[in-house]
Amino acid sequence: MAAAQAETPRVSVVIPAYNEEESLRPLYTRLAEALGRVEQAAEVIFVDDGSTDRSAEVLRALAAEDARVRVVTLRTNLGKAVALAAGFRQARGEIVVTLDADLQDDPDEIPRLLTAIEAGSDLVCGWRQSRQDVWRKRVLSRIYNAVTRVTTGVVLHDLNCGFKAYRREVLTHLRLYGDLHRYIPVLAAWRGYRLREIPVRHHPRRHGRSKYGTARLFHGLLDLLTVLLLTRYDRRPLHLLGGTGLLMILVGIAINMYLTGLWLLGHHPIGTRPLLWLGILLLIVGTQCVFFGLLAEFLLHLHLQADDRYLDALIASPSSSTASSRTSLPTGGS
Repeated sequence: MAAAQAETPRVSVVIPAYNEEESLRPLYTRLAEALGRVEQAAEVIFVDDGSTDRSAEVLRALAAEDARVRVVTLRTNLGKAVALAAGFRQARGEIVVTLDADLQDDPDEIPRLLTAIEAGSDLVCGWRQSRQDVWRKRVLSRIYNAVTRVTTGVVLHDLNCGFKAYRREVLTHLRLYGDLHRYIPVLAAWRGYRLREIPVRHHPRRHGRSKYGTARLFHGLLDLLTVLLLTRYDRRPLHLLGGTGLLMILVGIAINMYLTGLWLLGHHPIGTRPLLWLGILLLIVGTQCVFFGLLAEFLLHLHLQADDRYLDALIASPSSSTASSRTSLPTGGS
């Protein structure tokens, strides 16, 4: 990569890093070679996610050597979602590429990702078809991807692959926090953006250790509930709370009518039966769910009445390849 760059970059490469001191310089070298084959101005943004090793020193040295390398430093380890959000905020390119800093993603694949974006996709996801990880991680990943495909309708083989390319328009409508980086394709598909998936090379980890364990699967499933709530019910909370509440009320009424019938037929007193208390509990909780659903609808109405900028996220710009009439969740294909 050249020592300086005067023109505004068209491509921004965002790389979150946490305790990857041994991988950073080799990654930079391979990245420089890959971007040298791209006939577009580029910048590289490393996000130091509160590393406690020498990663910060290595990154400062790289930035001093190459003006196109920029470093964003977080005060403490805040997680990949926040690191990506910080990098996206600093990125200036029309196309943003993300990859991990552990040398498992191959920078030589970047031209292929850019070609797919130029062909009309809004978000291109890498697919680690021959994933070079331990068998436990591969099995858990397959379970996670299968559950997500079924529940969201977004058909991708490798949803959580960090190797992706985005049009800038997609990033302006993402609000990442917690671990929602796992579901960026789902959030983008919900907005109506066009997704594509291409196989990419994947290498074994050479330095350091993985930052994720088995608990990642359970955290991911909990985050999936958050995503389903955000994508299906954020504009119609009464459909979730009210529907659940009405079901409880109907079951409670049925139970109480059954017990009332027994009482009228002269059976033993029903006041000591646990079923009676279950019916009453369902009626109370169901009524509360409906009430909170109505309250949520009222608050949403006030918010949208005061700020209708949410429409900006739903209207495709003239320069975008996204069809304004597309409303269903797209599927990915390689």
